[in-house]
Amino acid sequence: MELGSVKHFLKGKTILVTGATVFMEKVLRVQPDVKKLHLLLRASNPCSATERMQNEIIGKDLFRVLRDELGDDFGSFISEKVIAVAGDVSLENLGIKDANLRKDMLEEIDIVLHSAASTKFDERFDVAMRTNTIGAFHVLNFAKNCTKVVILLHVSTAYVRRESEGLISKEPFQMGETLNGFSKLDIDFEKKLVEKKLHELKTQNSKEENITSEMRSFGLERAKKHGWPNTYAFTKAMAEMLVEHKKENLPVVILPPTIVTSTYKEPFPGWVEGVRENYHASLGSLRQLAIDVIPADMVVNAIIVAMVANASKCSNNIYHVGSSMRNPLKYINILDYFYKYFTKVPWMDKNGKPIKVGTFTMLDMAGFKRYIFIHYLLPLKGFKLLNTVCCQHFQKRYLDFKRKIQVAMRLVTLYRPYLFFNGVFDDRNMEKVEMAAKQGLVEMDLFYFDPKMIDWEDYFMNVHFPGIVKYLIK
Repeated sequence: MELGSVKHFLKGKTILVTGATVFMEKVLRVQPDVKKLHLLLRASNPCSATERMQNEIIGKDLFRVLRDELGDDFGSFISEKVIAVAGDVSLENLGIKDANLRKDMLEEIDIVLHSAASTKFDERFDVAMRTNTIGAFHVLNFAKNCTKVVILLHVSTAYVRRESEGLISKEPFQMGETLNGFSKLDIDFEKKLVEKKLHELKTQNSKEENITSEMRSFGLERAKKHGWPNTYAFTKAMAEMLVEHKKENLPVVILPPTIVTSTYKEPFPGWVEGVRENYHASLGSLRQLAIDVIPADMVVNAIIVAMVANASKCSNNIYHVGSSMRNPLKYINILDYFYKYFTKVPWMDKNGKPIKVGTFTMLDMAGFKRYIFIHYLLPLKGFKLLNTVCCQHFQKRYLDFKRKIQVAMRLVTLYRPYLFFNGVFDDRNMEKVEMAAKQGLVEMDLFYFDPKMIDWEDYFMNVHFPGIVKYLIK
């Protein structure tokens, strides 16, 4: 494997992007001679798409380095290089209504990066299916119709693989494969089930909140039937199957990162907005024996170098991007960093008073349930009795207390498979690409993605936690 200059590879290219704003910023900053970026945004018309791009992407702090570099020319540069495309991955032809624009894109696009997804673990099954599974299939079909395309890179998640200990394979799924091995997965059948269930609920004139609740529960039910822990992992696994087995001769790479955290270095350390769901996952995963996290800029660099390595090549390459194999991080270390950082730089409550951070007591699942029963469920039973005796005088407070406990237990149930996840993701494919990149002409100072370069204590204390406070805790 011989790899040339990444900047040369990107020069003059036209790229279709769904999601992946950090990728978009990186390409525009390091290779201003990229020809065009088509950014697909869910919008009803081009004006709405452009407005979304300006308000939700270009206007964000993420672009401040590029904005400072270009000064007054920033606006005209973005207008020249980026087209906000109104569309929707859940629709055929990506929902692009402008026939002339669609024709131009099919003739000009060289690279397709599909990263857009619904990342809620308990998303409505119909929403997750449309966005994650059907959306991936529509992007694949669009890429297959592009006459110049040299690579489609599909971003998945490492957690579609089975919950297990030891080394977790990078092998592609077989079509219809399930994690439990007890059932046969038929993606068309799952689509029909979704449509049928949704139709039934609407026929019953159910309230929207009831439809949402029912479709969330239905998604979790179908996921667990086939061995997946949640709707997100289930729909992303089906997406991988479709991309891998329907690609025909299209060069495709599937890249599943682990838990994506704030940027390590570029465009500046600590950028984390836009990965809220992954952050919740990382909070929940603090109990892992070895938590696997990887900074967002390293993921983007790995994406770009993987594109270079696989352009115009038909292969079955899956590249895990994570840290558990080459620079493992222990959950106990993160808890220690958390305690030290927020003791030194405390959170403030709504009254401006510092919130004291206590030390953590680690419990297994049985211990956690005992703790909740003794400290919360028993008092709730007592409160319920008091409320009854007092003729529902405390009804509002009782229901609020009950709701908070239910929410907490629901989150624990949802994240349980990740709380006790002891696997190590096999990233040897990515390591081989890294070795070839270092021996070739790849600008590794710009496109670094080696997890071994991270000093975890320095990263969490001086980069990640400050970024979380600045961008997520508002």
